[in-house]
Order: sequence, then structure tokens, then C-alpha cells
Amino acid sequence: MESKDWLLQELQEIEKWENDQKGLWFWEKIGRLPFKLLDKITPEFIQKKIGLLLDELGNFIQNGGKYLTQEKLVIQKAQKYAEDSSIDSPKQLALLPIHTMDQISEDLKKGRETVATLQGATTGIGGIFTLAIDIPILLGLSLKTLQEIAIAYGYDPTDRKERVFIVKCLQFSSADIVGKEAILNELAGFNERKQSKEVMSQLQGWREVVYTYRDNFGWKKLLQMVPLAGMVFGAFTNRSMIRDLSETGMMLYRKRRILERLNEENELTEIPEKL
Repeated sequence: MESKDWLLQELQEIEKWENDQKGLWFWEKIGRLPFKLLDKITPEFIQKKIGLLLDELGNFIQNGGKYLTQEKLVIQKAQKYAEDSSIDSPKQLALLPIHTMDQISEDLKKGRETVATLQGATTGIGGIFTLAIDIPILLGLSLKTLQEIAIAYGYDPTDRKERVFIVKCLQFSSADIVGKEAILNELAGFNERKQSKEVMSQLQGWREVVYTYRDNFGWKKLLQMVPLAGMVFGAFTNRSMIRDLSETGMMLYRKRRILERLNEENELTEIPEKL
């Protein structure tokens, strides 16, 4: 399918992106400063709503719950880009060229960005009163976006292991420099049984997922509390959050698929030597 040289070149591009993620933009650094103040001025019912994300993510990891997405949309796009109407499962998607997987994911990303923009503008109209509605909707949109990207690269989110990976992508997107590096170390060799067990066990501290998500989420939503003005900020922040999250999902899933193909390539070259 793809040559080994091409796979290695693409892997280097992803690793370059990973290194770029370890820095914070100036506005991100500033944004972390007033969170204690934000805690004090954010109404209790909003804080409780953000706290519910903890239970929601727990249910998602265990059984997918109401957030488990359908494969139909991704399958339809795969049939379109691959020009193959016989594709009907993630296992078949796993056999597609990576370039085709990228096209499907990019299409999904643009669609979800549009949905996030409209949703942020709509829930931003009422300021603080509609913010409580926006929080769970955005979480659901985030999880569904990552699931669709997972399917596009041939992975099945009905598998609990993949839902763990999805939550780690969500965490990576919201983490600080130290957190991003730690997550990348956790996800290295994710498909290996030993490493997968380690990642599973580390989820005993997955409350950190919510806290980092809350910190990043909370200050971005601060200006959305202002009626009418919140419409503009809501549209902008929701769009940027889904864009960043989609990019994270595409890069990390793409890396897994490339590494798997490189391993397959190595195995094929080892067989004649053994013979």
C-alpha cells in the first residue's frame, strides 16, 4: 500500500507536531491565571454542571452510553472517498490507504466545526443561563467527533480500549506542557498488551481529565456568560475547541495506523529471512 519511506516520513511529521504541542501560546498561559477567581464568580449550578462531566466520562469509558456514535456517517464518507460501496465496518476501513483516511477525517472535522460554531452561537445568546446547556452538549460533540475519527482510521469505539484512547485524546487536547508529554509517553505502543494495561490502570486518576478539561474549558467560557456578546464568544470558542480536538484525534490515530503498518512491513521482511 504505502511505501516504508513514505510511512517514516509521515511519522516524522507527526512527531514534529507532537513537539510543537509541548509549548503554550501566550494567551493560553494568561488564561490559566484567573481560574481561582473564575471559581469564585462562577455560579454554583454551573460548577455542578461541569462536575457532572466526571460521571459522564466514566459512563462513556465503561459502556459508551448515550455518547456511543453510529458508524453510518463515517461509512458513507468512506464509500465516497474510496469509491467502494462494499465498505461496511471499521475493520474494512483499516485496510484503506492512509491518504483516504485523512480525507474522511478532514471532511468529518469540517462538519463538526460547523456544528460547534452554530451550537456555541445559539447557547451563547442567553449568557450564563444557556451556558449550562452548552457544557454537556459540547462534551457530547467532542466525544462523538473523536469516535468518528477513530472509525475513519479503522478503529472501533465500541471496544472499551478505544474509548480509553479517546478520553486520552480529550485529555491531551486540554493538558498543559507536562501533561501532554506524560500522555504521549502513556500512548506510546498503545496497542501492545502490556502498555494497554498500564494505560487502563492509570485511569484510576482520570479525574485529572475532568480537572484539566474544566480549567481549559472554564476560562474560555467566561465571556460567554455575557448575554448576546456570549453568542460571538460561544461560536468562536466552541469552533476552536473542536478544531483543536479534531487535529489531536487525527494526529494520534494517524500515528497509530502508521506504526502498525510499519510493524507489518517489518514482519513481512523478516519472514523470508527466517525461511
